Amino acid sequence: MLKKSIIILFLSFLVMGFDFGESAHAASLLKQGDRGGHVYQLQRQLKKMGYFHTQPTGYYGPVTRESVRRFQSDMHIMQNGMVGKNTYNHLRNVEKLAHTVYGEARGESYIGQVAVAAVVLNRVDSAQFPNTIDGVLFQTNAFTAVHDGQYHLSPNHTAYRAAIDAMRGWDPSSGSYYYYNPSIATSKWILTRPVVKRIGGHVFAR
Repeated sequence: MLKKSIIILFLSFLVMGFDFGESAHAASLLKQGDRGGHVYQLQRQLKKMGYFHTQPTGYYGPVTRESVRRFQSDMHIMQNGMVGKNTYNHLRNVEKLAHTVYGEARGESYIGQVAVAAVVLNRVDSAQFPNTIDGVLFQTNAFTAVHDGQYHLSPNHTAYRAAIDAMRGWDPSSGSYYYYNPSIATSKWILTRPVVKRIGGHVFAR
């Protein structure tokens, strides 16, 4: 039994090592001239987000550097074209927001999708909620998509762009902390929250 557990743990580490989004190594510096699997995963990530417009090669050349610089510019962080801890964390946050947007609001308008991402960020900025995106998203029963597994669906390009626009500071929710679909909401408590606006099928509230 112990041997089986060790094998499973070892295989898990192998899988994580090739997942840019969760790899500890990816948080260390990646820069022009580097090669390998982590560069390949970075390029795949940037391509999904609309920053890398060619096929991933695993080589961190000028094209990759410029793609990283554009991402850094949109995130309002140092534009050095290298992936250190701060850039890595922003890439992960966009990924998590995109999963949330796609799981919660893929049938909504683009503005409605950005508003959902903005609600997550508004919670992060509020003392009423955890101060990280992870903390907000994975609070017990905080988001239906996390609870029912739709969070794990693969986001489309629109969801990534909505997440990025929210990270850049666009907040169509006007500072809301909550949203719900009034036609299917079952929580009586959520209906007591002050309504800010309605966008598509979602009511946004504080």
